[in-house]
Amino acid sequence: MAKESPHREVLRIGHRGAGGYRPENTFASIEHAITLGCHFAEVDVRRTADGTLVLLHDEQVDRTTNGMGFIADFTLEETQKLDAGSGQKVPTLEETLAMASGRIGLILEFKVPGLAYDACATVRGSGFVGPVIYASFLHEELQHVRRIDPQALTLALFKRLPEDPGATALNLQATHVGVRIDAVTKPIVQSLHDSGVMVFVYTVDKPAAIKRTKLLGVDGIISDFPDRV
Repeated sequence: MAKESPHREVLRIGHRGAGGYRPENTFASIEHAITLGCHFAEVDVRRTADGTLVLLHDEQVDRTTNGMGFIADFTLEETQKLDAGSGQKVPTLEETLAMASGRIGLILEFKVPGLAYDACATVRGSGFVGPVIYASFLHEELQHVRRIDPQALTLALFKRLPEDPGATALNLQATHVGVRIDAVTKPIVQSLHDSGVMVFVYTVDKPAAIKRTKLLGVDGIISDFPDRV
């Protein structure tokens, strides 16, 4: 069971790498998160038209690259021609695991259904050194992960908290829960800790909000500016 301690370290988690400083979900962003001493880089996972798992938040490439259209319509070859900002490419999950291994933990957020089996296989095949947490708002994906790897770390993300988040987390067999900054309270954190679940809060960027969140006894803070944590 997670224990509260005013002196314990709060995990510093870079949102989409270190998305406030470098193009999100790119090697440059993850490298910067490493430079800033992050415990984890949180990245988003989607699938290309030919089935490759790549890092991208949106279903379309328009906002974060110089391309237009849905990532699900792009082949890997077409995806690799995109500029994801400052000359960065859209990395594959396999490439990301290779570059981050032994240097930083990864939180892999599944943005669409049907990624769990391939993602777990890719992680296993990579020989990744360090912690990996599988995350999603799509809780069925996390249940697939649990079936594939009973020892996996899973982060159940909530846009709106259920009436009893601790019971929901236990039902999902989640090891971690992600709560929005505008929804987190000390009683919620305590309830989740009482259920043996670690609590991460997203996305906390302002110094005052980071300070306030730390006082709630959370275990990790996800931020675009992780050096502020």
